[in-house]
Amino acid sequence: MRVLVTGASGFVGGRLAPALEEAGHEVRAMTRHPERYEGAGTPVPGDVADESSLRTALDGCQAAYYLVHSLDSADFQAKDAQAARSFARAAKDAGVRRIVYLGGLGDDSDDLSPHLRSRRQVERLLADGGVPVTVLRAGIVIGHGGVSWEMTRQLVAHLPAMITPRWVHTRTQPIAVADVVRYLVGVLEAPEAEGRAFDVGGPEVLEYLEMLTRVAEIQSRRLLIIPVPLLSPQLSSRWLSLVTDVDVQTGRSLVDSMTNEVVVRDDAIRRVVPFEPMSYDDAVLTALGERARERRAARRGKTASGLGRIR
Repeated sequence: MRVLVTGASGFVGGRLAPALEEAGHEVRAMTRHPERYEGAGTPVPGDVADESSLRTALDGCQAAYYLVHSLDSADFQAKDAQAARSFARAAKDAGVRRIVYLGGLGDDSDDLSPHLRSRRQVERLLADGGVPVTVLRAGIVIGHGGVSWEMTRQLVAHLPAMITPRWVHTRTQPIAVADVVRYLVGVLEAPEAEGRAFDVGGPEVLEYLEMLTRVAEIQSRRLLIIPVPLLSPQLSSRWLSLVTDVDVQTGRSLVDSMTNEVVVRDDAIRRVVPFEPMSYDDAVLTALGERARERRAARRGKTASGLGRIR
């Protein structure tokens, strides 16, 4: 099957494209800078803000993965809505038979954060175009390079003690990025997945507090956490930007969502794509291992570059 992967150079897309190729699919990797793309698949230029580029990128594709968002923008809800409308129209006109979208967990009956409300809106707008949409709703995705994971890792790495807001006691169901990719690949040709939304998560429901302390334990670090009742989302996001490399706007969007419980309510995906998801500790160890290997490779590259200059 010829498949378009949007966000092909991103955290999930960069792992999904090679997995799709391994499963026997022909991958078109959509990116705004195809000349710089070095990942799996054939790079094609495309921008969700440019509908004409989407039509070109989608031409001849039977399916498409929608993995883009604008969390780093203050008006991300409007941008994401417009992008979803454009993509839905372009996919319909191109004859795409299925869209697979990675959204966010959270109960519709809850007072969802702007970030999670936007994810739900994108689901509806993609489906409004007439192409069947399969939605996978995930909470925190654990893997090297993921924003939520990096925020967790850097908090533990940089602070031996931290004052935290009440959201550290909110429950979530983190999932390894490798398992998200496995689900994304698995639903592509499953007829029972067409037009449905699935909750995806790892095997454990944890408070954010537990997530932080277990990362510290795995790294043999001491971590003192003091929750306080009065720490606004705005102050929390500014605090995050000081001690991590997450920008204020993205941090605010993520912090707002941390007041919502994001756990799996329906495990129907386990029957469509049956396998045992990775434990939280194993997901953390895998992410830390990926980071260590990347840093070693970067150091070797610098050393080789330096030797080349000496010669």
